[in-house]
Amino acid sequence: MKSTTTENMNLKMSQKELANLSLEIKSIANGLGFSQVGITDTNLYNHEQYLNRWLENNYHGEMNYMKKHGVKRSRPEELIEGTKTVISVSMDYLHEDYKGTELIKNKDMAFISGYALGRDYHKVMKKKLQKLVDLIKSRIPAYGRVFVDSGPVLEKALAEKSGLGWIGKNTLLLNKERGSFFFLGEIYTNLSLPLDEIDEKDHCGSCKACIDVCPTKAIVGPKQLDARKCISYLTIEYKGSIDKELRPLMGNRIFGCDDCQLVCPWNKFAKFTEEEDFKPRHNLNNSSLSKLFKWTKEDYQKKTRGSPIRRAGYESWSRNIAIALGNADTNKEVFESLMSRKNDPSAIVREHVKWALDQHKVKAL
Repeated sequence: MKSTTTENMNLKMSQKELANLSLEIKSIANGLGFSQVGITDTNLYNHEQYLNRWLENNYHGEMNYMKKHGVKRSRPEELIEGTKTVISVSMDYLHEDYKGTELIKNKDMAFISGYALGRDYHKVMKKKLQKLVDLIKSRIPAYGRVFVDSGPVLEKALAEKSGLGWIGKNTLLLNKERGSFFFLGEIYTNLSLPLDEIDEKDHCGSCKACIDVCPTKAIVGPKQLDARKCISYLTIEYKGSIDKELRPLMGNRIFGCDDCQLVCPWNKFAKFTEEEDFKPRHNLNNSSLSKLFKWTKEDYQKKTRGSPIRRAGYESWSRNIAIALGNADTNKEVFESLMSRKNDPSAIVREHVKWALDQHKVKAL
């Protein structure tokens, strides 16, 4: 990293000037639509120990990229040489048309996590963060590298250290005034900005609602998530055959799972997003399983363009819906939907369709 110029600038700037620059950055960030902004250093030693234990327990499943970069994930200054401070931001994504609790109870309808109903947050936030970096550079020749869940970054740890909230028992970042329905993003910079004072308290208390509600018991303890059981991991990251013992527990959740957020008491303070791009697309907040199972690969490619749902891929998307149809009430529409893809070209899809049909045979007895 070429940081000599900026280091010299830092030396010439007084603490007051750096503090004013920090306030200006936060003001600009708020103007771009970020709900929270905090600044922290790069010391993530405690979180690094947690990450190592998590990996040693193989809780990451087949997400081998979690190991790929070694300690660079927990040491920002080694990932991006010269990094002095990290600017963390959050952006609310909960839309007023989200019907989470209602959909989970309706077995014939498809449940998709609230974060994935609109435009891909990576694209939305990266564009805004890059604009923030450009505005900073227009005032001082600083370096800024943008991350939005797109590199080896411990985003929740950095957000916690920067004062955006605390990591709850469900391993998500929680905030007393906003709950947890928000995205996180970071700017690694070589500016020596003043650090924010933070509330280091964990405000979960004795509550364990998230642990109790988890359909597959993936939250094996406070702040301990076994991804191999997590429905979000299974429906998005995992590409193979899903354990038969887990399939009935997945219900109608075909992309992600919000159960631990929906029961969290702090989410009564969640704010609705003002970002138009997070508005639900293609009626995905109110679609039947049978309707979505009719999508061809071309339909999928077209309707998930610019959407986080594209990450799953058509085969896994179809596999997930087959499982959900197996968990639906037995009726003619469900049966015909499954039969229509009994001979699907994908062996993975055929296997899960067969399982789903078998569930309805059992129910019909």
